[in-house]
Amino acid sequence: MKVGIVGSGYVGSATAYALILQGIAREIVLIDIDTKLARAHAEDILHATPFSYPAWIKAGDYDALSGARVVIIAAGVAQKPGETRLQLLSRNAHVFEQIIPRIVRVVPEAILLVATNPVDVMTHIAFRLSGLPPERVIGSGTILDTARFQALLGSYLRVAPQSIDAYVIGEHGDSEVLVWSSAHVGGSWIFSFAEERGYPLTEEVQKAIDQQVRYAAYGIIEGKGATYYGIGAGLARLTQAILTDEKGLFTLSILNPHIEGISDVTLSLPRIVGSNGVETTLYPTLDERESAELHRSASILKEATTSIGYS
Repeated sequence: MKVGIVGSGYVGSATAYALILQGIAREIVLIDIDTKLARAHAEDILHATPFSYPAWIKAGDYDALSGARVVIIAAGVAQKPGETRLQLLSRNAHVFEQIIPRIVRVVPEAILLVATNPVDVMTHIAFRLSGLPPERVIGSGTILDTARFQALLGSYLRVAPQSIDAYVIGEHGDSEVLVWSSAHVGGSWIFSFAEERGYPLTEEVQKAIDQQVRYAAYGIIEGKGATYYGIGAGLARLTQAILTDEKGLFTLSILNPHIEGISDVTLSLPRIVGSNGVETTLYPTLDERESAELHRSASILKEATTSIGYS
Protein backbone atom coordinates (compact mmCIF):
# COMPACT_ATOMS: atom_id res chain seq x y z
CA MET A 1 0.00 0.00 0.00
CA LYS A 2 1.18 3.51 -0.84
CA VAL A 3 1.19 6.40 1.62
CA GLY A 4 2.00 10.05 0.96
CA ILE A 5 3.36 12.45 3.57
CA VAL A 6 3.21 16.18 2.88
CA GLY A 7 5.59 17.98 5.20
CA SER A 8 8.91 16.29 5.98
CA GLY A 9 9.85 18.01 9.20
CA TYR A 10 9.94 16.38 12.63
CA VAL A 11 6.41 14.93 12.54
CA GLY A 12 6.42 13.88 8.89
CA SER A 13 9.80 12.13 9.10
CA ALA A 14 8.95 10.45 12.44
CA THR A 15 5.74 9.14 10.90
CA ALA A 16 7.58 7.77 7.86
CA TYR A 17 10.08 6.06 10.14
CA ALA A 18 7.29 4.49 12.23
CA LEU A 19 5.54 3.25 9.07
CA ILE A 20 8.76 1.59 7.90
CA LEU A 21 9.67 0.02 11.25
CA GLN A 22 6.20 -1.54 11.57
CA GLY A 23 5.91 -2.66 7.96
CA ILE A 24 2.66 -0.76 7.46
CA ALA A 25 3.37 0.76 4.04
CA ARG A 26 5.18 -0.75 1.06
CA GLU A 27 5.72 2.62 -0.61
CA ILE A 28 6.06 6.09 0.93
CA VAL A 29 6.41 9.45 -0.83
CA LEU A 30 7.74 12.45 1.08
CA ILE A 31 6.85 15.93 -0.17
CA ASP A 32 8.21 19.17 1.23
CA ILE A 33 8.84 22.70 0.03
CA ASP A 34 12.42 22.00 1.14
CA THR A 35 13.19 19.31 -1.43
CA LYS A 36 16.67 18.67 -0.04
CA LEU A 37 15.18 17.92 3.38
CA ALA A 38 12.65 15.49 1.90
CA ARG A 39 15.32 13.70 -0.12
CA ALA A 40 17.62 13.44 2.90
CA HIS A 41 14.93 11.94 5.10
CA ALA A 42 13.87 9.53 2.36
CA GLU A 43 17.42 8.32 1.84
CA ASP A 44 18.12 7.99 5.55
CA ILE A 45 14.91 6.05 6.25
CA LEU A 46 15.45 3.84 3.19
CA HIS A 47 18.70 2.70 4.81
CA ALA A 48 16.66 1.37 7.74
CA THR A 49 14.61 -1.01 5.59
CA PRO A 50 17.15 -3.89 5.67
CA PHE A 51 16.67 -3.91 9.45
CA SER A 52 12.87 -3.75 9.35
CA TYR A 53 10.59 -4.50 6.37
CA PRO A 54 11.08 -4.18 2.61
CA ALA A 55 9.63 -0.92 1.35
CA TRP A 56 10.31 1.88 -1.10
CA ILE A 57 10.58 5.42 0.20
CA LYS A 58 11.36 8.43 -1.94
CA ALA A 59 10.96 12.19 -2.18
CA GLY A 60 8.78 13.60 -4.92
CA ASP A 61 6.34 16.25 -6.05
CA TYR A 62 2.55 16.17 -5.77
CA ASP A 63 2.15 14.06 -8.91
CA ALA A 64 4.14 11.35 -7.13
CA LEU A 65 1.16 10.91 -4.76
CA SER A 66 -0.72 9.08 -7.50
CA GLY A 67 -2.02 5.80 -6.13
CA ALA A 68 -1.69 6.75 -2.47
CA ARG A 69 -4.52 5.42 -0.31
CA VAL A 70 -3.66 7.71 2.60
CA VAL A 71 -2.05 11.17 2.58
CA ILE A 72 -0.71 12.44 5.89
CA ILE A 73 -0.50 16.23 6.14
CA ALA A 74 2.18 17.51 8.51
CA ALA A 75 3.00 20.72 6.64
CA GLY A 76 2.87 24.09 8.32
CA VAL A 77 4.84 26.99 9.72
CA ALA A 78 6.19 27.44 13.24
CA GLN A 79 4.99 30.15 15.57
CA LYS A 80 7.18 33.26 15.52
CA PRO A 81 8.21 35.11 18.69
CA GLY A 82 5.44 37.52 19.63
CA GLU A 83 3.04 36.03 17.10
CA THR A 84 -0.52 35.44 18.24
CA ARG A 85 -2.34 32.12 17.81
CA LEU A 86 -4.69 33.72 15.28
CA GLN A 87 -1.77 35.04 13.25
CA LEU A 88 -0.25 31.56 13.20
CA LEU A 89 -3.62 30.15 12.18
CA SER A 90 -3.85 32.60 9.31
CA ARG A 91 -0.39 31.67 8.03
CA ASN A 92 -1.06 27.94 8.25
CA ALA A 93 -4.42 28.43 6.56
CA HIS A 94 -2.52 30.03 3.68
CA VAL A 95 -0.21 26.98 3.52
CA PHE A 96 -3.24 24.67 3.33
CA GLU A 97 -4.79 26.83 0.62
CA GLN A 98 -1.71 26.02 -1.48
CA ILE A 99 -1.37 22.30 -0.76
CA ILE A 100 -4.85 20.81 -0.22
CA PRO A 101 -6.14 21.47 -3.78
CA ARG A 102 -2.90 19.98 -5.20
CA ILE A 103 -3.33 16.83 -3.15
CA VAL A 104 -6.98 16.35 -4.05
CA ARG A 105 -6.27 16.94 -7.75
CA VAL A 106 -3.90 13.96 -7.82
CA VAL A 107 -5.61 11.59 -5.33
CA PRO A 108 -9.29 12.55 -5.03
CA GLU A 109 -10.14 9.18 -3.48
CA ALA A 110 -7.49 9.26 -0.73
CA ILE A 111 -8.08 9.59 3.00
CA LEU A 112 -6.48 12.76 4.39
CA LEU A 113 -4.90 12.53 7.86
CA VAL A 114 -4.15 15.99 9.26
CA ALA A 115 -1.46 16.45 11.92
CA THR A 116 -0.63 20.16 11.57
CA ASN A 117 -1.40 22.17 14.70
CA PRO A 118 -3.72 23.54 15.89
CA VAL A 119 -5.01 20.26 14.51
CA ASP A 120 -8.76 20.70 15.02
CA VAL A 121 -8.89 24.05 13.23
CA MET A 122 -6.50 22.88 10.51
CA THR A 123 -8.64 19.77 9.93
CA HIS A 124 -11.68 22.01 9.60
CA ILE A 125 -9.83 24.14 7.03
CA ALA A 126 -8.65 21.05 5.13
CA PHE A 127 -12.23 19.78 4.98
CA ARG A 128 -13.53 23.09 3.63
CA LEU A 129 -10.76 23.33 1.02
CA SER A 130 -10.86 19.71 -0.13
CA GLY A 131 -14.52 19.29 -0.98
CA LEU A 132 -14.25 15.75 0.39
CA PRO A 133 -16.83 14.21 2.73
CA PRO A 134 -15.99 14.81 6.41
CA GLU A 135 -15.32 11.14 7.15
CA ARG A 136 -12.33 11.25 4.78
CA VAL A 137 -10.68 14.37 6.26
CA ILE A 138 -9.48 13.20 9.66
CA GLY A 139 -7.45 15.06 12.25
CA SER A 140 -5.19 13.17 14.64
CA GLY A 141 -7.10 15.06 17.31
CA THR A 142 -6.80 13.68 20.84
CA ILE A 143 -5.41 10.27 19.88
CA LEU A 144 -2.16 11.08 21.70
CA ASP A 145 -3.95 12.67 24.67
CA THR A 146 -6.05 9.53 25.04
CA ALA A 147 -2.90 7.40 24.90
CA ARG A 148 -1.34 9.53 27.63
CA PHE A 149 -4.50 9.25 29.75
CA GLN A 150 -4.59 5.45 29.42
CA ALA A 151 -0.84 5.12 30.03
CA LEU A 152 -0.94 7.20 33.21
CA LEU A 153 -3.99 5.39 34.52
CA GLY A 154 -2.37 2.05 33.73
CA SER A 155 0.79 3.03 35.56
CA TYR A 156 -1.13 4.19 38.64
CA LEU A 157 -3.56 1.23 38.74
CA ARG A 158 -0.91 -1.37 37.83
CA VAL A 159 -2.83 -2.64 34.81
CA ALA A 160 -1.97 -2.69 31.11
CA PRO A 161 -3.15 0.56 29.46
CA GLN A 162 -4.60 -1.50 26.58
CA SER A 163 -7.16 -2.84 29.10
CA ILE A 164 -8.43 0.63 29.98
CA ASP A 165 -11.37 2.29 28.23
CA ALA A 166 -10.83 5.97 28.97
CA TYR A 167 -10.90 8.81 26.49
CA VAL A 168 -9.94 12.43 25.99
CA ILE A 169 -12.35 14.36 23.76
CA GLY A 170 -12.86 17.90 22.46
CA GLU A 171 -9.94 20.11 21.47
CA HIS A 172 -6.41 18.81 21.16
CA GLY A 173 -5.25 21.56 23.47
CA ASP A 174 -5.83 23.22 26.81
CA SER A 175 -9.64 22.88 26.71
CA GLU A 176 -9.63 19.11 26.12
CA VAL A 177 -11.95 16.98 28.27
CA LEU A 178 -10.79 13.91 30.19
CA VAL A 179 -13.84 11.68 30.49
CA TRP A 180 -13.56 10.18 33.96
CA SER A 181 -17.24 9.47 34.55
CA SER A 182 -17.56 6.63 32.01
CA ALA A 183 -14.02 5.21 32.16
CA HIS A 184 -13.87 1.44 32.65
CA VAL A 185 -11.44 -1.44 33.10
CA GLY A 186 -12.69 -4.85 32.00
CA GLY A 187 -16.31 -3.77 32.32
CA SER A 188 -15.84 -2.33 35.82
CA TRP A 189 -16.22 1.40 36.50
CA ILE A 190 -12.71 2.70 36.92
CA PHE A 191 -13.35 4.19 40.37
CA SER A 192 -14.66 0.85 41.67
CA PHE A 193 -11.76 -0.99 40.06
CA ALA A 194 -9.30 1.45 41.63
CA GLU A 195 -10.76 0.87 45.12
CA GLU A 196 -10.58 -2.90 44.65
CA ARG A 197 -6.93 -2.64 43.54
CA GLY A 198 -6.07 -0.51 46.53
CA TYR A 199 -5.20 2.56 44.44
CA PRO A 200 -8.13 4.93 44.93
CA LEU A 201 -8.57 7.72 42.41
CA THR A 202 -8.74 10.60 44.85
CA GLU A 203 -9.30 14.17 43.70
CA GLU A 204 -5.59 14.80 44.17
CA VAL A 205 -4.66 11.82 41.96
CA GLN A 206 -7.18 12.85 39.30
CA LYS A 207 -5.82 16.39 39.26
CA ALA A 208 -2.23 15.15 38.89
CA ILE A 209 -3.15 12.86 35.98
CA ASP A 210 -5.20 15.61 34.34
CA GLN A 211 -2.29 18.03 34.50
CA GLN A 212 0.16 15.49 33.07
CA VAL A 213 -2.18 14.68 30.17
CA ARG A 214 -3.30 18.22 29.41
CA TYR A 215 0.10 19.92 29.54
CA ALA A 216 2.48 17.10 28.55
CA ALA A 217 3.48 18.80 25.30
CA TYR A 218 4.71 21.94 27.06
CA GLY A 219 7.36 20.06 29.02
CA ILE A 220 8.48 18.09 25.98
CA ILE A 221 8.74 21.23 23.84
CA GLU A 222 10.70 22.99 26.59
CA GLY A 223 13.11 20.07 26.76
CA LYS A 224 13.69 19.36 23.06
CA GLY A 225 11.79 21.90 21.00
CA ALA A 226 8.99 19.78 19.55
CA THR A 227 6.89 16.64 19.97
CA TYR A 228 7.06 14.08 17.19
CA TYR A 229 7.71 10.47 18.26
CA GLY A 230 4.36 10.00 19.98
CA ILE A 231 2.28 11.57 17.22
CA GLY A 232 4.38 9.84 14.56
CA ALA A 233 3.53 6.48 16.12
CA GLY A 234 -0.12 7.50 16.40
CA LEU A 235 -0.35 8.51 12.74
CA ALA A 236 1.28 5.23 11.71
CA ARG A 237 -1.28 3.35 13.80
CA LEU A 238 -4.16 5.25 12.17
CA THR A 239 -2.73 4.54 8.73
CA GLN A 240 -2.62 0.84 9.57
CA ALA A 241 -6.26 0.92 10.68
CA ILE A 242 -7.29 2.46 7.36
CA LEU A 243 -5.18 0.23 5.12
CA THR A 244 -6.37 -2.95 6.86
CA ASP A 245 -10.01 -1.88 7.25
CA GLU A 246 -9.57 -2.57 10.96
CA LYS A 247 -12.72 -0.94 12.37
CA GLY A 248 -10.60 0.25 15.31
CA LEU A 249 -11.74 2.85 17.83
CA PHE A 250 -9.75 6.09 18.09
CA THR A 251 -10.44 9.60 19.40
CA LEU A 252 -10.21 11.63 16.19
CA SER A 253 -11.19 15.05 14.96
CA ILE A 254 -13.67 15.47 12.12
CA LEU A 255 -16.51 17.89 11.41
CA ASN A 256 -19.45 17.38 13.78
CA PRO A 257 -22.86 18.76 12.75
CA HIS A 258 -23.84 19.43 16.38
CA ILE A 259 -21.93 19.19 19.67
CA GLU A 260 -23.36 20.49 22.95
CA GLY A 261 -25.42 23.16 21.17
CA ILE A 262 -22.59 24.22 18.82
CA SER A 263 -23.04 23.54 15.10
CA ASP A 264 -20.43 22.64 12.48
CA VAL A 265 -17.40 22.33 14.73
CA THR A 266 -14.40 20.05 14.28
CA LEU A 267 -13.19 18.26 17.41
CA SER A 268 -12.45 14.79 18.74
CA LEU A 269 -14.85 12.05 19.79
CA PRO A 270 -14.40 8.26 19.81
CA ARG A 271 -14.77 7.03 16.22
CA ILE A 272 -14.57 3.73 14.38
CA VAL A 273 -12.10 3.83 11.47
CA GLY A 274 -11.89 1.57 8.43
CA SER A 275 -10.88 1.66 4.79
CA ASN A 276 -13.32 4.47 3.97
CA GLY A 277 -12.27 6.65 6.88
CA VAL A 278 -14.52 7.33 9.86
CA GLU A 279 -17.47 4.95 9.79
CA THR A 280 -19.19 5.64 13.12
CA THR A 281 -18.97 8.28 15.84
CA LEU A 282 -19.66 7.31 19.44
CA TYR A 283 -20.80 9.86 22.00
CA PRO A 284 -19.55 8.85 25.46
CA THR A 285 -21.73 9.23 28.51
CA LEU A 286 -20.76 12.49 30.21
CA ASP A 287 -21.61 13.94 33.58
CA GLU A 288 -22.80 17.53 33.95
CA ARG A 289 -19.30 18.94 34.43
CA GLU A 290 -17.86 17.10 31.41
CA SER A 291 -20.75 18.26 29.22
CA ALA A 292 -20.07 21.86 30.23
CA GLU A 293 -16.36 21.42 29.51
CA LEU A 294 -17.11 19.94 26.08
CA HIS A 295 -19.42 22.88 25.31
CA ARG A 296 -16.61 25.27 26.25
CA SER A 297 -14.11 23.37 24.10
CA ALA A 298 -16.46 23.40 21.11
CA SER A 299 -17.11 27.13 21.59
CA ILE A 300 -13.37 27.91 21.58
CA LEU A 301 -12.83 25.96 18.36
CA LYS A 302 -15.89 27.46 16.68
CA GLU A 303 -14.66 30.96 17.51
CA ALA A 304 -11.21 30.16 16.09
CA THR A 305 -12.52 28.89 12.76
CA THR A 306 -14.96 31.78 12.47
CA SER A 307 -12.22 34.33 13.18
CA ILE A 308 -10.26 33.28 10.08
CA GLY A 309 -13.29 32.91 7.82
CA TYR A 310 -13.68 29.11 7.80
CA SER A 311 -16.77 28.59 9.97
